Amino acid sequence: MSNELTDRNFWANYWESKTGLAVEVPANYTFHRLFKDLLSSKGFCTAIELGGFPGYYAIFLKKYFGLDTSLFDFYVHQPILKEVLAANQLKDDDIKVIEGDLFTYQPEEKYDLVLSCGLIEHFNDTKDVIARHLPFLKPGGTLFITLPNFTGVNGWVQRSYDMDNYNKHNISSMDPVKLAQYCKELGLKEVSSFYYGHFSIWLENKAQQSALTKAFLKTIWTAGKIFTKIIPIESKALSPYIVVKAVL
Repeated sequence: MSNELTDRNFWANYWESKTGLAVEVPANYTFHRLFKDLLSSKGFCTAIELGGFPGYYAIFLKKYFGLDTSLFDFYVHQPILKEVLAANQLKDDDIKVIEGDLFTYQPEEKYDLVLSCGLIEHFNDTKDVIARHLPFLKPGGTLFITLPNFTGVNGWVQRSYDMDNYNKHNISSMDPVKLAQYCKELGLKEVSSFYYGHFSIWLENKAQQSALTKAFLKTIWTAGKIFTKIIPIESKALSPYIVVKAVL
């Protein structure tokens, strides 16, 4: 894999350090409103989640929308995946699993919906990694990409309390205008790119933080939630995510 900010060993250690992954994906899972609107207007049958282990979105689309879904990732921890599927009342073969390198893999089939959630920001060449999604798309199919927004308050939290994780992300990729421009340059149509979500912050290493830090971050989280409930804006400063949608 080229120009990546992480490697296979990073992801093996990352997932093996995680606990509580075998959870039931809820009907109101992140971006559920966007998926509902998208799928209600399109006759989709198939979808693939790129870089999506442990496959929460592939499971979500299978479980609540009945799509024939696949999971593609550079690293798939099979025992964890088996536990996650079981927690969602799915059999091992309900989700097709493909383990491969996005930069060398040649798709054997094309899909109505190609999505990645938290993938493209781990690479230095953003336009190139977006382009790697396109061979999976059917003509007329929809590309759906999400990534975290570390350019506002959440980014300050990452820089202040988990610089190691912050450095695993290409911050320059977190620009809706630039992302839309890349999609158009790649020949995609009906492009939209926007900040999403009213407010949230998180830390991958939260368990290692002091009680004082946890209390401080909880205060920021609560204040942000209250503010965006009163004034429900989505913005660079406050929104936790960026979403990109486009049609091939």
